[in-house]
Amino acid sequence: MLTVEPARQGRAGTKLALALAGGGPLGAFYEIGALHALEEALVGRELVDFDTYVGVSSGSLVAAALANRIDTTTMGSLFIHEAAAMLPLTPEMLLRPAVGEYVRRLALLPRAVREMGRSFVSDSLHDAWPIVVGSLGRVVPTAIFDNAPLERYLHSIFRSRARTDDFRRLRSRLFVVATNLNTGSAVAFGDQRHDRVPISRAVAASAALPGLYAPVEIDGQPYVDGALIRTMHASLALEAGCDLLICINPLVPFDASRAVHRRFRNLASAGLPVVLGQTFRALIHSRMQVGMSMYPARFPHADVVLLEPDRDDEKLFFANVFRYSGRHELADHAYQQTRRDLLAHASALGAVLARRGLALDMRKLRARNRTFATAAAERSRRSHQVTRRLGQSLDRLERTLRAARSGSK
Repeated sequence: MLTVEPARQGRAGTKLALALAGGGPLGAFYEIGALHALEEALVGRELVDFDTYVGVSSGSLVAAALANRIDTTTMGSLFIHEAAAMLPLTPEMLLRPAVGEYVRRLALLPRAVREMGRSFVSDSLHDAWPIVVGSLGRVVPTAIFDNAPLERYLHSIFRSRARTDDFRRLRSRLFVVATNLNTGSAVAFGDQRHDRVPISRAVAASAALPGLYAPVEIDGQPYVDGALIRTMHASLALEAGCDLLICINPLVPFDASRAVHRRFRNLASAGLPVVLGQTFRALIHSRMQVGMSMYPARFPHADVVLLEPDRDDEKLFFANVFRYSGRHELADHAYQQTRRDLLAHASALGAVLARRGLALDMRKLRARNRTFATAAAERSRRSHQVTRRLGQSLDRLERTLRAARSGSK
């Protein structure tokens, strides 16, 4: 589903921005597929050459990669196919049990037992129960999985091949949004007050979904998922003065009335995970819609494009948000859907892009039998060919210079 909101007030400008919402590993895989379709269709600017990136939760990982000039082909190799020469991202890095947290909480058990014993002695059974519950609550681990491996992985990736783990050394602006657990306020890492934090640590904090990953401590404060306050925080890019903002939101509520299969037409019968999933999606999506409805009045000079899954997308809705297997199919699903949406809205989108010196490659959008894997391989081959030709040219230049020096002696 693609929505185009043209600028209300014309202004010549070519500052481009991407804002990426979260959605667990599923959301990141969806965004990589959608962005790859956009990258190969967009003429006039590479996605790694945008001026501003905003990332929330798992979207912060993708945004940070783009800001580090890691294109979607390379992301596909790193995160989808595990075929990169660099260290690939594996499920073990995301789903490693938080053993340290379990041990820390278990160490609190003796104290909790003593408190419960004193409560039973000094209070009636009825009055003691709240204390018992409170004591046991402190023993329950705050996380199931350990997010330290992800932080170490990103640090190693961002420190390799002329990339950086420092917000201040990026060519473009990058905002990674997390929530301060102590204050309940959103913090944009990458702004002038928070640009000394390593990008890898900021991403780990932004993606720390409470209950699944432990809060990440930064400057003595615990930080968790940035989506707790707002879904996308796209206004950060608009406040930075961007002229065209492209947003991707992977999670939308499912419209069961449009379901193709009869078994999906009553979500209440599908079990608690589906009910909670629909509730969560509805909450964050409605909140995002409220925020984006204010953009035309607040930022009348900017064009805004929103890419989302269709409301009747059964494949995406019923996929486990934290499922790692099947990521190849999910990335290709997003790739194909985005290609279809770009083609269907080519007229309206083309007019918006033209104002910013951009265009759509209609030949590629109309080409049949393209998949995420084949398109990524094609782009990779072209990159290798360019690199090889550049190497050959440099070799010829070196030989010419060497011959010139020899002749002058």
